[in-house]
Amino acid sequence: MHIDFVEIANFRKLLAVRIDIAKKTTVFVGANNSGKSSAMVALRHFLVDHGEFSINDFTLSHWAKLDGLGKDWEEETEGYEAPAFDWGTVVPSLDVWLSVPDQQIHFVQKILPTLDWDGSAIGVRLRFEPKKVEDLKRDYLAARTAAKAVMAAAKAAPEDETDPFSLWPKSMIEFLSRRLRTTFEVKAYLLDPAQLKDPADGEAWPQPLPDGSEPLTDDPFKGLIRIDEISAQRGLGMASPRAGREDATGDEGPRLGKKLSTQLRGYYAQHLDPFEQPEEKDLKALQAIHSARVAFGKQLSESFEVAIKELETIGYPGLTDPKLTLAADLRPLDALKHGSAVHYEVPTHLADAGFVNRLPEDSNGLGYQNLVSMVFALMSYRDKRMLVGKAGRKTATEEASISPLHLVLVEEPEAHLHAQVQQVFISHAYDVLRRHPSLGESDDLRTQMVVSTHSSHIAHEAEFASLRYFRRMPINLVKGSVPISRVVCLSRTFGDDENTKRFVRRYLKITHCDLFFADGAILVEGPAERIIVPHMVRNREPYKYLTRCYITWLEIGGSHAHRLKSLLADLGLNTLVITDLDAKTESNANAVPKRGENLFTRNQTMKTWVPKVDALDPLLDMKPESLASLDKSGVGVRVAYQQPTTTTFGTDTDGEALANTFEDALVYRNVEYFRTLNGTGLAKKFREALSTCKNLGELAEKLHAALSGGDKAELAMTMLESQNLKDLVLPDYIDTGLKWLIDQLRRKEDDVAGKLPIALPGTAPAAPEPVQEVQA
Repeated sequence: MHIDFVEIANFRKLLAVRIDIAKKTTVFVGANNSGKSSAMVALRHFLVDHGEFSINDFTLSHWAKLDGLGKDWEEETEGYEAPAFDWGTVVPSLDVWLSVPDQQIHFVQKILPTLDWDGSAIGVRLRFEPKKVEDLKRDYLAARTAAKAVMAAAKAAPEDETDPFSLWPKSMIEFLSRRLRTTFEVKAYLLDPAQLKDPADGEAWPQPLPDGSEPLTDDPFKGLIRIDEISAQRGLGMASPRAGREDATGDEGPRLGKKLSTQLRGYYAQHLDPFEQPEEKDLKALQAIHSARVAFGKQLSESFEVAIKELETIGYPGLTDPKLTLAADLRPLDALKHGSAVHYEVPTHLADAGFVNRLPEDSNGLGYQNLVSMVFALMSYRDKRMLVGKAGRKTATEEASISPLHLVLVEEPEAHLHAQVQQVFISHAYDVLRRHPSLGESDDLRTQMVVSTHSSHIAHEAEFASLRYFRRMPINLVKGSVPISRVVCLSRTFGDDENTKRFVRRYLKITHCDLFFADGAILVEGPAERIIVPHMVRNREPYKYLTRCYITWLEIGGSHAHRLKSLLADLGLNTLVITDLDAKTESNANAVPKRGENLFTRNQTMKTWVPKVDALDPLLDMKPESLASLDKSGVGVRVAYQQPTTTTFGTDTDGEALANTFEDALVYRNVEYFRTLNGTGLAKKFREALSTCKNLGELAEKLHAALSGGDKAELAMTMLESQNLKDLVLPDYIDTGLKWLIDQLRRKEDDVAGKLPIALPGTAPAAPEPVQEVQA
């Protein structure tokens, strides 16, 4: 049994999303403010602690509908009744869909959709809705009536028309901001697998409940799913605000103890305490504790004998008063109730035999504390589920049972951890949860771990198919709309193309890129571009905007860049591909670019992605708008390659220069810079070519020959060391491409802020679309 997927609706930025849950580990990735934390909070609110909902968990675009409902209720009269209100369209909900094998049907008897169940998915909706609509209506109208009566009776002072004074509640939203938890609760409903719809463009379609649907009377997941969590707010060294809360299985116990000593105490009480249901192996410990208690009690009596006799001299105790005595009460748990209960041994050089330096746990680094704390928490969750030790010796009334499914939520495990330790954690965390004789590779008792992260190191170490990308979407041009997110299951990005899937997975592993957390991407052809172009972006004023954004730089040749097409489209990243023309003859031989010679490009990106042209002459005259491809949301990819430039050199005045690579394009744009560039290798060959060639044609041939076997990375490093690097100017094709990316990112920023789109380079300004009203 395992959770196949969940659908979240009307919860913060997650208006309607489906999240596929992998059978082992699922990792949430995405840029800042993309909805990863919202998804984790939704899972926590619905599955762990129902009492944490607030009005801010409702998607903001629905607030107007709830306020409209309040007004309709207030306007009801004897002859007018407010129209029916569909709560399912506005209240937060979580649909959990389970895949259950036939041999485990007995676990889900209470939530089977029909008596003739055919083995299809089993769905349960958890919905945060009014306990009783009639009670909510009565309480709201009573509060509004009382507020209106007081306002009418008072002599109103002059008001500020922009912010008039009024008593609480002014609206339904304001009422619910205080009364939500007393008027709303989580109710569970069965879902119909026949009504399931696949998501479209990342948007889920949760099925509407039939009219008259009755909620389940019991917790549908009790005894079925055990749920534990490690939250992002671990606050090492502080008391845990979540300690002792009840989990979905009905057990009580501390969650992630802030200090290891706190966690050890909880683990000891749950699994090891000899006072709880003692066994034969506990007798030795109990006898030792008894002897220590007797000895310590005797010492206490002797130590306080004088003080107690002094008390008796002042008339206490009297003849009828109880006599004061002291007795020792020693329990092993008492030793773990302070921060110095756990120590770390410090390696000491040439220490005497038996001598050990120890420090309390607070003296250890936060990273090590965090790692040890999280791993021990996972061990505790596993052992508690598997009823290890004392936890398994339940009385007949306590119903000891092992849940067939264990769901563990881990939020931002990277806090305080070095990059290598982050990778170690995500590589071994799931194995820790399965390290038990009855678990291992067993399918009867499943464990699913869900991790949210901002760390590219964790994303790098995780399996590509386990990644769930949260994509920020632009605001719809509808009055009242707010930014929302959608979720992309990356395991489906490449469909059945196994070759591309394998290449991308390996490429991302090798490059260790942070593509899943970026605002945009720049793909470059080779090492020279990877060194020089980022430097120019950081140090040239026209490109400063890019330094405000999270840009991923990927070095990938034009023969392979197109393989990332599906991934970049799913991620919704504006992408600039800086590549090379790479001219060739019809017989596939390398060639110097020339017009009218029936030449082609060998660049697969231009041939199969953008602009999907391989003949050289059309590529040289390609219009700017033909170099970009945009989706319906305005997110796009643009290719930047060498195009004709006007250059004066030798006997050619304002001649047309046709570059073939980044390096010769730099030369044509910066002739004087390369005339004086000191260095060996390509730098020397460029100087010689510039000093000996008489025209652009000769220069093109010489540059082509030099670049055939030259070290381009060495040239880039030589340029970085040059004194006059400040005089270097990027070729026009890169300059234009970078400015296109800047405009795209600004446009996306405006879209998220709800502004109208700006004009794209090479296109007419977008006409304002009619703004629609949100229907209440």
